[in-house]
Amino acid sequence: MRLFGLIILLCLSAGNSLVGQKRTYTSSRDTTVKLLSDDPIAAALDSLAYLKLFESTRFGSEFGRATSMGFSPDSVPVYDASVIADRIAKLDAQSPFKLIYNDEVRAYINMYAVRKRNQVSRMIGLSELYFPLFEEALARHKMPLELKYLAIVESALNPAARSRVGAQGLWQFMYGTGKLFKLEVNSYVDERCDPIKSTEAACLYMKYLYSIYKDWSLVLAAYNSGPGNVNKAIRRSGGKTNYWDLRPFLPKETAGYVPAFIAATYVMHYAKEHNLYPIMPRAIFSEIDTIHVHKRLAFSQIANVLDMPIEDIEFLNPTYLLGVIPEMGNYQVLTLPKSKIPTFINNEQTIYSYRTKETTRDSLMNITKALPMASKTHVVRSGESISAIARKYGVTVADLKKWNKLPSNKLKRGQRLKVTAPFKAKVDEITSQSGNTSTETTSSESGQSNSTGGSNSETAPTEPKTTPKQTATSGASLYKVKSGDTLWKIAVSHGMTLEEIRKLNGFTSRTKLQVGQKIKVKKK
Repeated sequence: MRLFGLIILLCLSAGNSLVGQKRTYTSSRDTTVKLLSDDPIAAALDSLAYLKLFESTRFGSEFGRATSMGFSPDSVPVYDASVIADRIAKLDAQSPFKLIYNDEVRAYINMYAVRKRNQVSRMIGLSELYFPLFEEALARHKMPLELKYLAIVESALNPAARSRVGAQGLWQFMYGTGKLFKLEVNSYVDERCDPIKSTEAACLYMKYLYSIYKDWSLVLAAYNSGPGNVNKAIRRSGGKTNYWDLRPFLPKETAGYVPAFIAATYVMHYAKEHNLYPIMPRAIFSEIDTIHVHKRLAFSQIANVLDMPIEDIEFLNPTYLLGVIPEMGNYQVLTLPKSKIPTFINNEQTIYSYRTKETTRDSLMNITKALPMASKTHVVRSGESISAIARKYGVTVADLKKWNKLPSNKLKRGQRLKVTAPFKAKVDEITSQSGNTSTETTSSESGQSNSTGGSNSETAPTEPKTTPKQTATSGASLYKVKSGDTLWKIAVSHGMTLEEIRKLNGFTSRTKLQVGQKIKVKKK
């Protein structure tokens, strides 16, 4: 351990911290603080406004609109300094941290409780996803549970948060520090963004820092600026080890760090008193679970088979950078809502087989990389979501919003969207026409072959074969819905995606099938 500690100390000394150097700009005086627009703590909060997991807003029951505090929904309570100081003193009496109240702390409380209220409501909602995980790890390491509030200061509980100096994830690890704590980073995976692995690494790192300083406030300072800078501040102060005595000698970017931590601790304890309610994400800790994935799998495959927004998969699995779970070691971990886990287990081989078509498309993408970007206009149909349109053209929601200057994800029927999809039109054309890259299945009644991009036995091995009847529509057949059928089952058994079969029949995501109903199917 001594050698390990020496390696870390050498790597993190001389002012070149490998930990995320959060640029917190404050005044040089101890009595006032000016929070600039590019304050990284405020910027992390602002990033929550763009998370897709909050599209369906719901408020937590604990802080329901009908509160016992008697506030109107849009009320912003303001308290005297003496009231806040008294509350913080009560928290201090129960904490191993030295929690004090001063102008710097007041400025951050104002940011959390007044200026950034909507973002803080989302952050409180996210705490129900991440805090149980943090608390379990901290308790296991016998560390103060208040350290969970450090992730608020670091990332505002946004697992995809990235600082301008390259720190990443809930705990804002820099690349080098992450490597020291065995967090893998490559083209496909960044474990600094993995909630479980990064939390374990953060605990180990803070535990190591505490073994040096024996003071949790100095641990916070060292986590932000590196132990080298804290050691310099101790020497320059004449050997003092109290954070507030060292503060004038610490880097400016660290000056607001502990005040922000105290403010976050206060606001999370007194959210109701400030009329703050959690805006809940679509998944919280008690509603998610993990499953092992043993083969390469794309998020788009999971989204299509489980019929869930791809943005939810991305948010719950921020470790995977390219929307693909690679084959690394014995297995990889996939996080899903608990309600989707049984469907995944029951259809696991079907999901893996579904990637046969994706593999074909991946190989064709290599052939067509020299082709120019293909632009077209998409007219929004009734019930179409922006995520569904993005999946259809193989682009991201962010791309669609950027190309069309959309302020939100809301679309109107008939709205025209510009889509610039690289290579996709050519890939689709090759996929549908190439006999070498697809397997044909023959209808016993019509004698017409349907190119599926993979046989039914590969794409949906557990599904019975269907016998479509030929219609007058070129390339289309009618299929009679049977008991137990789902639109996805019918789609994959005919080599189609959910979006394709919905479009062919004018269905929306809310359309319900009826036994005996005849729907159109066709080859891709």
